[in-house]
Amino acid sequence: MNGDQMLSLRFGYGTNGFANHRLTDALTLLADLGYRGVALTLDHDHLDPYAPGLPRKVARVANQLRELDLGVVVETGARYLLDPWHKHAPTLLHDDAARRIDFLRRAVSIGADLGAEAVSFWSGVRPAGVDESTAWDRLVAGCATVVEAADTAEVTLGFEPEPGMLVDDIASWRRLRDDLGAPDRFGITLDIGHCRCLESQSVPQCVTDVAEHLVNVQIDDMRRGVHEHLEFGTGEIDFPPVLAALAAAGYRGLVAVELPRHSHAAPAVAARSIDFLRSAERRVPVAAPGGATSEGGQP
Repeated sequence: MNGDQMLSLRFGYGTNGFANHRLTDALTLLADLGYRGVALTLDHDHLDPYAPGLPRKVARVANQLRELDLGVVVETGARYLLDPWHKHAPTLLHDDAARRIDFLRRAVSIGADLGAEAVSFWSGVRPAGVDESTAWDRLVAGCATVVEAADTAEVTLGFEPEPGMLVDDIASWRRLRDDLGAPDRFGITLDIGHCRCLESQSVPQCVTDVAEHLVNVQIDDMRRGVHEHLEFGTGEIDFPPVLAALAAAGYRGLVAVELPRHSHAAPAVAARSIDFLRSAERRVPVAAPGGATSEGGQP
C-alpha cells in the first residue's frame, strides 16, 4: 500500500493501560509514538472527576491535547472510583444508582469541555437479587437520564456491549437503543476483541453491521469464549480485514488500543501495538484495476 492508498484510520491508546504514569507523561509519550488520540478513563489518578479544582485541571488537559494534536474519547470504566470495596459499583442496575448517574453526568460535562468525540459507558453486571426485568428497566431509565445530559451538552454517547454484563452483545445494544426511542446521540462503542469473544458473526461483519451507529472503537486481540484483552498477535483475530471493514464503513473516529492490564510495561506495549497496527494497515488488500486485489505494500 503506497502513501496515496493508506487507510484514514486514527489509532489511539487507552490511558487505563498507563495507570502507573502521570497523565501528562502518558499523553506526551503516546504522541511521541505517533498515536493520534487517547481513550481517557476518568479515574483517581487520571483526571479525577471528583477532585478539587476540576475545571482548571480539565482545561490543562484540554490544552495539552490540543498542543499534541491528540483526539480524545472519554471512558468511564474506572474500577474502584465510586466504591473502594466493590469493582465498578454502583452501576445503573443497582438499587441506588445515584452515584453512577452523577458520575456519568460529570463524564458528559468533562467530555464537552475536552471536545471529546464520544463519552463511552456500559450497563454493568446484574447484581445478585435483582431480576433481569427489573435490571433492564433500571438500565433504560438510567440511560435516558444520561442521554438527556448528552443532548444538553451536545455530546455523543458510545454504549459498549461488554461480556458478562447485562448488555453483552450487539443484539442487546440494539434492544436498548430501541427501548430508548433510538436517540440520535446514542451510538455504539465496539470493542474488536469482544466481537471475537462472543459474537456469532465474524469480526469484520460485526463492524459492517453497526457501521451507521459506530462512534468509538476499542481494539485488542482476544480468543473465542475468553474475555481477556491480549496484545496483538497473541489471540485469534486477523486484523487486516478488520481494519479494511472500518475503512469501508467510513469510520473516522479513534481506534484505541484497549489493554487495561498492561500498565506494568506500558511504553513497550504501546510501541509494539502501534507498530503492529501500522503493519496490519499495510497488509490490507488494495483494489487494483480490473477488480483484482493485492496486499498492501507488495509489488
